[in-house]
Amino acid sequence: MSVRLTDITEDMVAEDQIRFPRVFSMTLKEKAIRTLVMGGGTLILLYGLNRFGFFSDKFWGSLGKLWTMFGQMFPPTGWDQIDIFAHAIGETLAMAIIGSLIGGILALPFACMASKNLMPIRPIQFSFRRFADVLRSADYLIWGLVFVRALGLGPVSGIMAIIIIDTGILITLYSEALENIDRKPIDGIKASGGGRLQVLRFGVMPQVLPVLLSNALYMFESNTRAATILGIVGAGGIGFLLSDNLRAFEFSNACTIILMIIAVVYVIDYMSKKLRERFIHGDRVSQGHDRPMERVARKMNE
Repeated sequence: MSVRLTDITEDMVAEDQIRFPRVFSMTLKEKAIRTLVMGGGTLILLYGLNRFGFFSDKFWGSLGKLWTMFGQMFPPTGWDQIDIFAHAIGETLAMAIIGSLIGGILALPFACMASKNLMPIRPIQFSFRRFADVLRSADYLIWGLVFVRALGLGPVSGIMAIIIIDTGILITLYSEALENIDRKPIDGIKASGGGRLQVLRFGVMPQVLPVLLSNALYMFESNTRAATILGIVGAGGIGFLLSDNLRAFEFSNACTIILMIIAVVYVIDYMSKKLRERFIHGDRVSQGHDRPMERVARKMNE
């Protein structure tokens, strides 16, 4: 919808001045700096694209080969190997599930040690935060290559890579959630003589459990895709078959595998979304029922 300048009234301008005072109060120097930053960013982007060959004849000529490869993918074939593909998909899902479970469990005690309000000894808290940074600093593929070299080909290497990344990321996410809890229940439990375990069980976990589950579910979604990629470096799963077929120029078979991966990832994302709605947000609140996580928290406090 277009707006003509004649449609803009003084009242509309005055309202925008109240809503966005920073825009209307910018000095000439600030406007010049903003223009220079935007212009500099654009120049850097164009330089990078040119430096890496996006404007070269070779790049645009390669697009034709890309379309040719896509054309060779259809119609998908390899249905006689569907049992092999399905087994590899199952292996990929198993890698994601096992890695997510172990990583999520391992991250929780480390997150308590990395949380400022649960770990008063700052050097220990700082050390665990940096430990998490080290674990998540490398990508899945890098850890996958390390474990393939150390443990050999197969899903075990992929699971180990997922566990390392999950633990590092979830330590950070869990600890941030723990640092934002309400102190009143904790102080009340301590005042009544409760120990550290009672504080964690009745004062901390009921507050952060929905957030922890949400983060764990998100990581499981991510791990489903990561487990596929890990197969390319020999860490098991459907990715190995995909890489093998692409190297052999069996593009139609690769298309079948890609379609299966897309279908599985879609189902996982859909199920994860429903689980969030069911166990975190609650799907019967409007009918006067308790949220599922509120029922869990109430039982933990009984």
